[in-house]
Amino acid sequence: MSKSVLIVCLLILMFTYSGFVSNGVQIPNKKYVLVIHGGAGAISKNLPEEEIDAIKDGISEALETGQEILKKGGTAIDAVEAVIRYLENNPNFNAGKGAVLTEEGIAELDASIMSGSDLSCGAVGNVKRVKNPITLARNVMEKSKHVLLVSDGAEKFAKETGLEMVESDYFITPEMKKNYKKRMKEIEEGKKGTVGAVALDLFGNLAAGTSTGGMMMKKSGRVGDSPIIGAGNYANNKTVAISCTGWGEKFIKNLIAYNVHALMEYKGYSLKEAVVGTFNDKLSKNDGGLISIDRDGNYYIHYNTMSMTRGVVTSEGRFEVKIWE
Repeated sequence: MSKSVLIVCLLILMFTYSGFVSNGVQIPNKKYVLVIHGGAGAISKNLPEEEIDAIKDGISEALETGQEILKKGGTAIDAVEAVIRYLENNPNFNAGKGAVLTEEGIAELDASIMSGSDLSCGAVGNVKRVKNPITLARNVMEKSKHVLLVSDGAEKFAKETGLEMVESDYFITPEMKKNYKKRMKEIEEGKKGTVGAVALDLFGNLAAGTSTGGMMMKKSGRVGDSPIIGAGNYANNKTVAISCTGWGEKFIKNLIAYNVHALMEYKGYSLKEAVVGTFNDKLSKNDGGLISIDRDGNYYIHYNTMSMTRGVVTSEGRFEVKIWE
């Protein structure tokens, strides 16, 4: 065998076993990771057991939804969208059905999604009749020239792209209607939270998504960090995928998600170093939390609130759901 032929063979082997592209076909790296959250806050351990179980069951079922996609070779972006759609349809979380209400007593929803492979992204803000804002965000990413659409324009685009529309009171659960003042207090104490997901697929691609009803009793038209790329959501195959939850204004001012990425790309920080450093430098106690996965499949969850509902599933057999620990 000539020296040149030997070099070509070695290169083929290198590309095959590193998950790169060979003859236009991407070779799987056989590793996936999915991390999701249901919000950071102050969920009381004194909640009725059935309510705690309902929250944990929702996270578990969302994890199973994403896992089925990833283990079959589905994309990170598909897994993230599917997980968040599930959580948007679950009234135990502050996204979609079950969203918290403005001072006028209506639900105004925000969401964003981002692909780490090419930095494509889409986001929507202040939508009131789109059943699944995360899917509308993906449509903005894939079917428009834009990144962020809001309010009536976003809803018009939702209709144009065939998404399911609902009446605005769809998002308000019967319990919310019946016990509005009581529910306000519960939610302000953190019983419900923003939802998000980050994923690494078998091909080494990262994705992140976040969806929320925002802050309870917010002013009409208020938009937080969840649909702001770089603040509450970010994904880049060079470094990390991140979804944030907490006091949105603080996350916007400090570009929390992008700051983690920047520390990793430009200063060479590890994932944990970048997340902890960002929280220590930019945020205060009780501001919130985030979930993250780096390009190598390491994941890190960090929060400075009393609790953070979250779950993890990996190709290596880990499956866990936690609120306080």
